[in-house]
Amino acid sequence: MPPKPPKLSSARAALCAAVLLAVAATPAHADGGGSAPWSAAPSAGGGTRPAKDGRPYFYAEGTPGTVLQDTLSVTNPGAKPRTVTLRGADADNTGSGAFSLTPAKGKPKDTGAWITFAKRQVEVPPRTRAEVPFTMTVPEDALPGDHPGAIVASGGGHTVGVRVHLRVGGPTLSALTVERVKIDGGRKRIAYDLVNRGNTVLTPELAVHAEGVFGTLVDRPARRLPVELLPGRRVSLTEPWPDAPALDAVDVKLTATASGGAHDTATASGRFVPWGAVTGGVLLLAVAGGATYLVRRRRRGPEVPEPEGERESGARELARAGTGEAL
Repeated sequence: MPPKPPKLSSARAALCAAVLLAVAATPAHADGGGSAPWSAAPSAGGGTRPAKDGRPYFYAEGTPGTVLQDTLSVTNPGAKPRTVTLRGADADNTGSGAFSLTPAKGKPKDTGAWITFAKRQVEVPPRTRAEVPFTMTVPEDALPGDHPGAIVASGGGHTVGVRVHLRVGGPTLSALTVERVKIDGGRKRIAYDLVNRGNTVLTPELAVHAEGVFGTLVDRPARRLPVELLPGRRVSLTEPWPDAPALDAVDVKLTATASGGAHDTATASGRFVPWGAVTGGVLLLAVAGGATYLVRRRRRGPEVPEPEGERESGARELARAGTGEAL
């Protein structure tokens, strides 16, 4: 869980009283001047204080049934008015573990669905900042723990997402597992899954250790992964191993840790075999064996078939010898 900025205020004025509070903004580039046409961020306070100097995201904490309030700042530095549409979004993980949001057409079911704006579409005059209040209503049946989401603002082909870190009061559990570890010698990497089994957002660290027949091959200390693993999510990752051995029997151990005491270890075994060299050796032996056989046959010369009469006479003599009959 990231450091906690100031919490959402629960004592703000009524939403409709301040749908648009236009204040003088610091002069910025006009349209086409190279800067973004507009920006959105958590409200940083009164006056002309730029929003970028305030909170980087919203942080909220409350028990089920709580109604929380705060304000979003939408700044228009350009010379033209801007119409911005607001919506709430749930958070998810991409395949690589990065933080992502529900698409515009996806209907939020968690934090994004709990956000209500006094006005979903806001027109921001030129060179002003609009303060847009909103509420988050935590359902009575909301599960305790972290519920990450975002406020998404869109307009004029520009989209901005402002994170919302919501924690619902109650017991929390930080739990992490490492699963499906596999040594991929062909691609010189170790594949594995990380699974968040708890109800808090985790930023895991991973340590890698590998032992071969003749000793330690890898001993990487724990390092933070570029992953923000949400509760209940699974991500499939790989650990590069560019100097993997060409021929060895290896045991690998992965140890994952995260804040809150989350910890798990998983192992896997693998064999590194240079199959190209092995295949070439087998073919070479086959060719050498065939050549040796041909040389020996040529040295013996062609086989002369035994006359039919001699074969029959020899057979009768052997039969007599077997019965003790005189020859």
